[in-house]
Amino acid sequence: MKFIPIVSLLVFIQLTSKAQLYFPPSGTTTWDTIAPSNLGWCQNKIDSLYDFLNSKNSKAFILLKDGKIVLEKYFGTHTPSSVWYWASAGKTLTAMAVGIAQQESYLNIHDTTSSYLGNGWTSMPLSQEQKITIKHQLSMTTGLDDGVPDPYCTLSSCLVYKADTASRWAYHNAPYTLLDSVIEMATGQTLNAYVTQKIKTPTGMDGLFIPSGYNNTFYSTARSMARYGLLLLNKGVWNTTPILTDTAYFHAMTNSSQSLNPSYGYLTWLNGKSSYMIPQSQLSFTGPLNPHAPSDMFAAMGKNAQFIDVVPSQNLVWIRMGDAPDSSQVPFLLNDAIWEKINQLSCFPIAVSEQQSDKNITLFPNPAKQFIQLQIPNPIATTLYKYSIHDVFGRSILSGTMHSSNTTIEVDDLENGVYFIEVSSDEKRSCMKFIVQH
Repeated sequence: MKFIPIVSLLVFIQLTSKAQLYFPPSGTTTWDTIAPSNLGWCQNKIDSLYDFLNSKNSKAFILLKDGKIVLEKYFGTHTPSSVWYWASAGKTLTAMAVGIAQQESYLNIHDTTSSYLGNGWTSMPLSQEQKITIKHQLSMTTGLDDGVPDPYCTLSSCLVYKADTASRWAYHNAPYTLLDSVIEMATGQTLNAYVTQKIKTPTGMDGLFIPSGYNNTFYSTARSMARYGLLLLNKGVWNTTPILTDTAYFHAMTNSSQSLNPSYGYLTWLNGKSSYMIPQSQLSFTGPLNPHAPSDMFAAMGKNAQFIDVVPSQNLVWIRMGDAPDSSQVPFLLNDAIWEKINQLSCFPIAVSEQQSDKNITLFPNPAKQFIQLQIPNPIATTLYKYSIHDVFGRSILSGTMHSSNTTIEVDDLENGVYFIEVSSDEKRSCMKFIVQH
């Protein structure tokens, strides 16, 4: 157990503690804000983020800290009143509706889907069809073939056997879409009516599910998307109004729903897991979904990069609406690239000029779990070297003095995420970025 001076410990606790969440009132454009400068963010870095988003066909971007708007930007002809689709980011909205229906005893996620859709809703043998449950639909493990000519098709002729339930993870839209019918049959209300009553009205959201082909796609303004992200951040509670009171369900929704793809909960993408799978592939990739994002981040992600990213450890939410940056069904790479830009918003890293920077100083390992090691080749014996670790908001977390050319700094008390370390002497300073990933 390492010794931490009591003053440093108190500062660390103060900086990492959570502020109380703010919830914007309904029926008004009023929404409290936080000046980016209060977080140590520099305008030129913000402009760089906006330029990047604009180059990727973005329409809207909002970032919330403690529920308050820090960044809000609209691109092209898009405005705060413009409506845009969520694509598959709306899946997480459906997942919450299922959880509410369960807490109201309309259904149980362990019920068979046939209990609500009747026998013959697939072309599978009846013995196989009756093994599919609502939970399998939520976790993308129905065993239905996603390789059919139209994976969006919800007709029984399009729903064919591929594997036993829970033995194969596949990002398959048709079984997800049929959850809409499950909700309607269970509650006796249309999907729009149920979501309006249980989620939209209490939170002040606008929006509507609109049929398009076999799909039901949710459309709303950007701020309504941000409101839903804030509801997710507060675990299904809007201010003092409980929306999803089933805490066990919310926990399951935002944690690994199966072992095949640990980066997927109930229609929700998860960061910080040991591996992940992507749509239209059966390959498993080692490492977290978004390496540059905090490990506790979870997200609603949709085609053409409709994103709601939620970070409980930082009380942070951001959303992005827009057109396709590429052809991928769920563009993870853009999500991670946005996180790279967010991690660079702090004024702190740009305080070190190229003329001052000592590029000979090295840091390893990176990412770090328990410690980082700083190495200074050929240090001047009479020179005092100091280090200071800052978080992405530019706030000082830890500091100390280097007593040798190789100094080990324990970081196991730091939360997972991105940090910056400044090493300075009377003549030079060097700034490096590193990631803590326990």
